[in-house]
Amino acid sequence: MTSHPVQSNFNRDSDPSEHKPSGDPGLRGFANRLAKTMERDALVQKTTDELRDFLQVDRVVLYYFYRHWKGQVTFESLNSDEFSIFGTTGADDCFNDNYAEMYLEGRVRAIADIELEPIHPCHRDFLRSIQVRANLVVPILNPSRLWGLLVAHHCQHPRPWLPSDIETMQKAAETLATSSSIRES
Repeated sequence: MTSHPVQSNFNRDSDPSEHKPSGDPGLRGFANRLAKTMERDALVQKTTDELRDFLQVDRVVLYYFYRHWKGQVTFESLNSDEFSIFGTTGADDCFNDNYAEMYLEGRVRAIADIELEPIHPCHRDFLRSIQVRANLVVPILNPSRLWGLLVAHHCQHPRPWLPSDIETMQKAAETLATSSSIRES
């Protein structure tokens, strides 16, 4: 994953905590929102990185829902840049109210081999298009909504998912869901 340095007017030798927003309520609100966003982003990236390492998979992504079952991959951790799907919106025709309802109820979907699993052709075609061979999907549930999906992909060959893999993904999703920076986003 490529990162780009951010230009700043802050003196590198000074303590960043000394740079507090002025008394302007608008500026304070902006600074607070920015801090929460940065906290959330760091937590999600660390979670996807650690899951990819623990599960030894090719890719772990967070698919974030921004409106009625529309969303996109907003975070990813990769073992190779060739597997990047950052920004992908997914197959909208495949994900409908029925699937959303199942994930709202806590559904976990573990597919060891997309070529052998009885899944909808639309879904299989979508998974093939993003080089998925094995798929593990866990919902991130806020009290009031399906916030996103935490997804592990093995791209190179089938992979049977162990109960410990599923449990680890569920615990990671729960950690994300209970984080104040995510609950408030």
